[in-house]
Amino acid sequence: MTDIATLVRSARRSRRLSQRELARRAGLSQSRVAIAENAHEDPRFDTASRLLAGAGHRLYAAATTRDDVATIAAEIRHALARDDRVMAFRYFIQMNDHLVAERGLLRGILAITEPELTGSKTWDAAIAALVDYRLNQDGVPAPAWTSAPARHLERARPLVVDPADPIPPRAEVPTEFLKHGVLVWRDSVESV
Repeated sequence: MTDIATLVRSARRSRRLSQRELARRAGLSQSRVAIAENAHEDPRFDTASRLLAGAGHRLYAAATTRDDVATIAAEIRHALARDDRVMAFRYFIQMNDHLVAERGLLRGILAITEPELTGSKTWDAAIAALVDYRLNQDGVPAPAWTSAPARHLERARPLVVDPADPIPPRAEVPTEFLKHGVLVWRDSVESV
């Protein structure tokens, strides 16, 4: 599941809190928040729980060996920062595979934590679209973060991995991706 650094950072940013504000709410020092977010050392359970509570979240455990969306989205962000779109797409497919491997509410739990933005509006929209697509298959409500304006494109764009790849026609794109404005081949997300 999510590493504590990603979980705390995502929870804080989802509430648009500074580290200082989260520290005040959790009754901890700002340096403790920074240490927890940067994974210099794993915080104790009670520290992680206090930080999450300070951001209005709760810590739950789920019986799965799959990485959640926030964790894999962080890997996508790192790959994009290195300008490695092929690796970013591999992580995207891994995210898809992990969502497919679980059913019902457990699938929803993998998507509950809002992932940090990747630095690419197209990739952020694609991640939200993938979550909507997979949760809709099980009739599980999508988390609110998938509806955020930052997770939708005003004009449909392809998710470019290789510029030589053809752009999929709308008939070959899942509905959830069209709603988010991302053109992705249906076959790409049926890789499992």
